[in-house]
Amino acid sequence: MSLHRPLSQLLAACRRKKRRVEVSLETATGFQSRTFCSTSSETEPLEIHKKKVLLWFSHRPREEKQFGGHFRETMDVDPLIWERKAEERAGPLSSPIQTGSSPSVTVEQLFEPTDTWSDGRGLNVLLYGAVGTGKSTLVRKVVRDWCIGKSLNQFKLLVPFSCEDLGSESKVASLRDLVSRKYLHLKQHPLLSGKGNQAKDVLFIFNGMEKMNLDFRIGATELCSDPNVPLLPDVVMVNLLRKYLLPEASILVSTRLSALDCIPQKYVSRYAQISGFSDPGRQRAYFSSRLLQQSGATPQNHSLVELLYLNLQRESQLGAACFLPSYCWLTCATLHLLHFTDTDAPVRTLSGLYTSFLRLNFGGEVLGTGAGTNVPIQERNASLMLYVVRTVGKLAFDGVTNRRRVFSEKELEQWIGGETKTNEELRQLTMFRTDVLDFFLAPIVESDLYLAEEAIGNDKRRYVFAVPAMQDYLAALYVVLGENKSALEKLTSQVSVAIGQASEDVNKVVDVISIFIPRRIFAVFNILKLFPKLYEKISSVNKGSIAKTMASELFRRYNNDVLDQVEQSLLGVHGPQQKQRSEGQPFELYPIFMGGLLHYENRVLLQQLGCSIQSNTVGQITKALGKYLVREINKPQPPEELMDLLVLLYEFQNPRVTAEVLASIRAIKLPNIRMTPLKCFVLGSVLSCTPPSYHLEEMDLSSCLLDLNMLKMLRPSFRHTRRLNLQSNSLGPESCVVLRDLLLDPLSSIGSLQLCDNPLLESGACVLLEALPENQSLTHLSLMHTGLGDQAALHVAQRLQQHKGLLELNVAYNNIGDDAALALVDACREHPSLHTVHLYLNPLSDVGKRSLYARGVPKSQGGRLVKVLASVTEGTDVSEDWHPILGVIRKNASSWDRQRVKEQLEVFLRDLHWGRQQQQSFWKRLHFRRVEKDVRKALQQLEKEAPPPPPAPSR
Repeated sequence: MSLHRPLSQLLAACRRKKRRVEVSLETATGFQSRTFCSTSSETEPLEIHKKKVLLWFSHRPREEKQFGGHFRETMDVDPLIWERKAEERAGPLSSPIQTGSSPSVTVEQLFEPTDTWSDGRGLNVLLYGAVGTGKSTLVRKVVRDWCIGKSLNQFKLLVPFSCEDLGSESKVASLRDLVSRKYLHLKQHPLLSGKGNQAKDVLFIFNGMEKMNLDFRIGATELCSDPNVPLLPDVVMVNLLRKYLLPEASILVSTRLSALDCIPQKYVSRYAQISGFSDPGRQRAYFSSRLLQQSGATPQNHSLVELLYLNLQRESQLGAACFLPSYCWLTCATLHLLHFTDTDAPVRTLSGLYTSFLRLNFGGEVLGTGAGTNVPIQERNASLMLYVVRTVGKLAFDGVTNRRRVFSEKELEQWIGGETKTNEELRQLTMFRTDVLDFFLAPIVESDLYLAEEAIGNDKRRYVFAVPAMQDYLAALYVVLGENKSALEKLTSQVSVAIGQASEDVNKVVDVISIFIPRRIFAVFNILKLFPKLYEKISSVNKGSIAKTMASELFRRYNNDVLDQVEQSLLGVHGPQQKQRSEGQPFELYPIFMGGLLHYENRVLLQQLGCSIQSNTVGQITKALGKYLVREINKPQPPEELMDLLVLLYEFQNPRVTAEVLASIRAIKLPNIRMTPLKCFVLGSVLSCTPPSYHLEEMDLSSCLLDLNMLKMLRPSFRHTRRLNLQSNSLGPESCVVLRDLLLDPLSSIGSLQLCDNPLLESGACVLLEALPENQSLTHLSLMHTGLGDQAALHVAQRLQQHKGLLELNVAYNNIGDDAALALVDACREHPSLHTVHLYLNPLSDVGKRSLYARGVPKSQGGRLVKVLASVTEGTDVSEDWHPILGVIRKNASSWDRQRVKEQLEVFLRDLHWGRQQQQSFWKRLHFRRVEKDVRKALQQLEKEAPPPPPAPSR
């Protein structure tokens, strides 16, 4: 203890002495010591700045959750950037970007010193491009790369600003206060003091300059070189660009084409045009990063990217659209929705995807007016998206009404800006045409022959929507926003508002005068109250017509369901193409988008875009839609149209209306529909809206390319079904685990289960049969052509006694021999209810087949005679079921082993020939010959449809 105290006193004395030495050194050396201390004090705020800015700019838009909820930075692909001369900085965006003789550049190369700006001044780089070319994404990536030391390391400080944020500022503030207001840790930082040339290490980034009103006139914007003087944000920015304020600092400004001339040419050291993904290589890199990194590099995903890339290489319309990274995002998001939907992901709809796409590109965008105009304040910031709907949406609606997708230049002039009158409207139209119009419309690709057939007159330039589905979406949005009002409805709306306001004043006057004059004299004024009711009546009729249009457009009977049409527009059509009907272009997405836009979440997003869908409009359309859908669904519908109905109900996201429509449906038959994870999710979501008491009589999903994952998604939906048909889906043994659990589910009511033409094999059948002891609902089980052998047949024979409700068993076209077949038939005869067993097309000998029919007496008392279908004959007679047996063979011969079917048909002919010889009756012999004739026809048809033999090898 005594030793510890002197040591502590000695250490304290050393610290005091060291502190006195540091003070004396600081006094003596002065400048050098202060430089060292200031450097250490500067480093800490800069590191804090990098961490905070990196955290802020790492936040992705919620639309990126379309790719699974998390994002990897390697998914970003840099767009092409071309350095432009001042005279070539503006060019038509509708034509492919001219690359010129100069190569593409990087952002770092843009800040290399130039000959004209080598006098110590920082560089002003103006980065411009159209909507959707990736300006904001590139700025975000530049900031993030600087924070992690990947690029622009020559700058110690990077200060990013949003011009949308600065444009909303109305209070004056100095440059240093403006920076500290956004980034508190940079308050009074010496790099922004303006002393010496410290500002050479600073880079300012202003994103979205078109959202500010910059005025470079000396009389309008004062000159100021002091970063501590309070000014309006636009004045601060102008002085920075003039190089009057912090002239050593460098500046990167991003803007659209319409604002390109807002900065005088003398204040710009470099012009750089961002041209998106104008080469297929960058497009492919983008698609691979989004679809393979996120969803896994499986062979199926690789083939998906390859099909997409092949479609882009064909110079298709999609390739022209994917020049804009925004449409690459939309393409990836759509494919992700179509192919990677699962039950764990949140509910996403196609209409919600397109609404999110527009919110991503136009969220908060306004069609502002110039400063100093006489336009009212409430009209200065009109919604840009609403302007799009009233112009481009009107064009889209006209195309849908007249069933065409190609438009002439004259029609563009007619529908977009044809009614402009004032100078301000003309200015807005010019801005819209420069920045936005090319985002939605593109010149037709001449190699696209399908669209070229829709040529209009002799116009040299013809336009289509960049993505066909965008026309359907904008037309649907144009309708649900009420922009397609008839002249009568517009007139009654105006009259109703005017008279509704006037009637209140008239009623007050009448109440006063009625004290002196009888009130019945003024009864005529009650007519005024009828006008609002008349308007409501006309409006409800219009909403009813919208619902009727949705139903009629949905059931137009085109060849493919609407989700397949969307996929073909992205991946192209490979193989022989189906002939379209003569009704014109399909617009089945149009009614589906109309239903999806009425969903609450879409209406919230549209409200953010300045497009409000009234609640009473939703209620009126919903009420009428349910009635029209029930009327249409009661008519016989092909599987494709039924699938479209399910998609509409899914997009609508209204459980009450879905339950009302499904109440009139007792069978969902979707044979030959190519099921995908999304379609399975749609079917499951729609059926989940029904009450527990709801049951389907039949669900037919034969030949739908179902796999194990889809089967798991559909399992809750199967519980609603009494007859389930899963024939020809390539379901393997592992699928039997799902089916077994389905049969063991106490809520399941499946009575008939058809698993024909699935490679279940003996292992899968044994797993499936484990459900028989506890299942009480199954009455018909079909395991035809499932790869069963003798062991599986014997296992079935053992399990049959544990299930008392089975009525019919089909194990035809397997590998069951004589002994196993006899044991199975014996077990069936001992069964209390089973009356029919199918054994045809099995390798049974003639003796074995005769033995099956000879065993007419059951083994135990109380046994029954079971109908055994092993051939078209029963002993010496023709089987009563010969016609159904031949019908099954004809129906499935194209997918079965042709040689084996041919051999079995020849066995049928031998059986018929032998049976005919045993008959003495002329009429029975004639019946045998008629059956033989039908069997020979089936054999000839099989040989006719057989593929040609391969050519013999040359010597």
